[in-house]
Amino acid sequence: MRRWIARAAAPLGALLLAILLSACGTTPTGDGTPSRRLDPDRIPDAVPRHEPIRAAGNKSPYTVLGKTYRVLPTAKGYRARGIASWYGTKFHGRPTSNGERYDVYGMTAAHTSLPIPTYVRVTNLENGRQAIVRVNDRGPFVHDRLIDLSYAAATKLGFAHKGTARVEVEAIDVDNWPPRKAYAQRSAAPSSDLSTQPHTSSSASTPNMRPAGVGGHYVQVGAFGSISAAEAMRRQLTEATGFAVQIEATSSKPVLYRVKVGPVADQQAAEQLRAQLLAGYVSEARVVR
Repeated sequence: MRRWIARAAAPLGALLLAILLSACGTTPTGDGTPSRRLDPDRIPDAVPRHEPIRAAGNKSPYTVLGKTYRVLPTAKGYRARGIASWYGTKFHGRPTSNGERYDVYGMTAAHTSLPIPTYVRVTNLENGRQAIVRVNDRGPFVHDRLIDLSYAAATKLGFAHKGTARVEVEAIDVDNWPPRKAYAQRSAAPSSDLSTQPHTSSSASTPNMRPAGVGGHYVQVGAFGSISAAEAMRRQLTEATGFAVQIEATSSKPVLYRVKVGPVADQQAAEQLRAQLLAGYVSEARVVR
């Protein structure tokens, strides 16, 4: 569906292109998962770096199945929400749009309009899990899909078992990568606030797991029904920003796991922290005490 676009600059008959594309769906018949299973918590993200935008894979405009697409002049500021899908073993080893070989275990993606290559942060809006992938392919050209991910990326995001998920895709500005560390002043929490909320999950033993009701100024970035989703968000934010990130378990039933960044010294510092998080890391954030 996408990997032949790399050669779109060469003469290709419309009929041949249609045949090739129709043979490739987002999770098409005959596609599948590799024999080696992956631990989603141990899959490393793609590492954003400066790469030149070459001609391969970036012809614009281009037409697929009667629809014309245009490649964006820059990825900076790009953010969109939609449906993500993934492609697997049927395309393993085949050329992507820029001539590279697709690897089901790589952290890559296909997109119809982002320049190749572009690094993006993908957030699964259904469970809060995040992944950074490198766009090196064109597609998906099926229905209303926004992005087509590798099997590894879909596994890291927690939807490889079902095929699709609603996601947010945000382009990473490699000029400002890695992100700057927290500049908001942070105060140490009293030792009496460091108790851990008991929970049957092994993740509850993390030192950042705190009971509801702890004082201080925080920025809440999500509330999840599962500890694993909250842990994934905590881990991603900690690695990406260097901020202290807490998980707060509510005492009500069903239990919610609130992911909060902080504490910080005061309301002003919390508002600054909220603005920084919204600018580069999360789509929702609010100051709480």
